[in-house]
Amino acid sequence: MTLVAGVVAVQGDVAEHADAIERAARAHGHEVTVREIRESGIVPDCDLLAMPGGESTTISRLVHSEGIAPEIRAHVDAGKPLLATCAGLIVASTDAGDDRVDELGLLDVSVERNAFGRQKDSFEVPLSVSGLADDEPYPAVFIRAPAIDAVGECEVLATWDDRPVAVRDGPIVGTAFHPELTPDSRIHGLAFFENDDASVPAGEEIH
Repeated sequence: MTLVAGVVAVQGDVAEHADAIERAARAHGHEVTVREIRESGIVPDCDLLAMPGGESTTISRLVHSEGIAPEIRAHVDAGKPLLATCAGLIVASTDAGDDRVDELGLLDVSVERNAFGRQKDSFEVPLSVSGLADDEPYPAVFIRAPAIDAVGECEVLATWDDRPVAVRDGPIVGTAFHPELTPDSRIHGLAFFENDDASVPAGEEIH
């Protein structure tokens, strides 16, 4: 059975996420078809969903105006996995710390936008992430990255500079960094194929 993966494509690293999903699927023995989501009607067909970075105010405006927002909420309510990265994390949160962002209220965290600096302050660090398939540090790329200010009913998977930068809340994994910008697909594997709180279609198993 081929899984259908959706990438919210209103903004951000869409192709890079698609490539990372395909690599992670192969590593876990799955076949996957990736669809780009710019309008309503596609998310209900998806088994997996990624919401990339970009500009959080723009992403939140477009997912609501295009009717995608309620479909993302229904996807998560059904227990299907969602990976929300950088601005995607902000939009998925319960508190974006910015009235211009209409949050989805799916990830029980509050965030600080651009907490680690602007574009010129981008950096990469070896990050220890709980739950990865091995103990090798993850090469986390931070670009205009948010930080998590407060965590509710979430599991903290990684911290940097004493602040949470990766969390898991049921079927959702959220990261402040950009896992699609590295050849290491372990974060996508963790979110989609190794999350015991996420469901997959009948006949598929999370390993």
